[in-house]
Amino acid sequence: MSTGEGIAAGATELPLGAPTSVGSLPHTDRRAAVDFVLERTPELPAAPTVPALEPLEQMIPQAAWGIAGVHVADDGTLSVADPAALDPHAPLGDRDLGGRPFATWRLFLDRVAGRTGPVKLQLTGPLTLGLTLVQAGVPADLAFAVAGTAVSTRARDLLALAATRAPDVPLVLVYDEPGLVGGLRPEVPLGADGVIDLLSGALAAAEGRALTGVHCCGPTDWRLLLQAGPQLLSLPVGAEVTGSAGALGAFLERGGWVAWGAVATNEPLGEQPSRSWRQLSSQWCELVQSGCDPVLLRRQALVTPVCGLALHDVTQAEHVFNLTRRLAEKIHDQVMGIRLSVGA
Repeated sequence: MSTGEGIAAGATELPLGAPTSVGSLPHTDRRAAVDFVLERTPELPAAPTVPALEPLEQMIPQAAWGIAGVHVADDGTLSVADPAALDPHAPLGDRDLGGRPFATWRLFLDRVAGRTGPVKLQLTGPLTLGLTLVQAGVPADLAFAVAGTAVSTRARDLLALAATRAPDVPLVLVYDEPGLVGGLRPEVPLGADGVIDLLSGALAAAEGRALTGVHCCGPTDWRLLLQAGPQLLSLPVGAEVTGSAGALGAFLERGGWVAWGAVATNEPLGEQPSRSWRQLSSQWCELVQSGCDPVLLRRQALVTPVCGLALHDVTQAEHVFNLTRRLAEKIHDQVMGIRLSVGA
């Protein structure tokens, strides 16, 4: 697959049909994890985390780290001694990201310092962090205010770290929101406007410094996520997106990209990518029948595993990445065929 072909999305040019990944890996060696993504997804490597080596690199402890009044234990669990005492205006700790939760990110940024192609970074989203604080006993309004400030601050700090360690590298920053799986459930104490405001605030924190996106690992209200204003939407194939085809089509027409989680991470996989390709093609057919542009669906597509791979072993992760690459090559070939057929 050529790495020299891409389409500009804001200030960042994304490679056509590129494979990338979704955060966590099963490795217990940071250098091996970074080598893994650089070697297998060189078009758009994603900064990995290694929770098996460092539990603080799990999503929630990484996000809650440095919030005044929140204790993050070595095993990644968190507690809040006085929930009502949290303050969204209190300074966030570890602004230079020098702590244990960010060690693999620091190594990754050092390793990509000479690149001119983009890299992908991922942060826990404010809705998911807010829900975790609610579960720890923090009143909902306060929890989401604290989470929104903490995530936006951490996004700015991560982009500042990237600008220092890898100054010429275009950045993609994706917020991971597993808390939105299932949409606005009763345990999500925010209305639609509240979710949009929370997400759009986090996206705005990176505006002009990175191409920004949102990842959700299951069915949700995709129209709601798109209203928050991401430039990239990361979602599993088959996650009930056809019902939001109108909003997705408009998103693509505005230049938005979709990272398709086309390789399953929670079920057995065959040796060939044929099943994953059939599922992705079927998803696209449904969307085209509902009004999406078939060319834009392919031209503005990335391919990923459905979720992170921390619960797999390295051999399984290698297989998942191999299938992801082979799917990406099929998309790339289709896009190049379309371009040749119209004389591009």
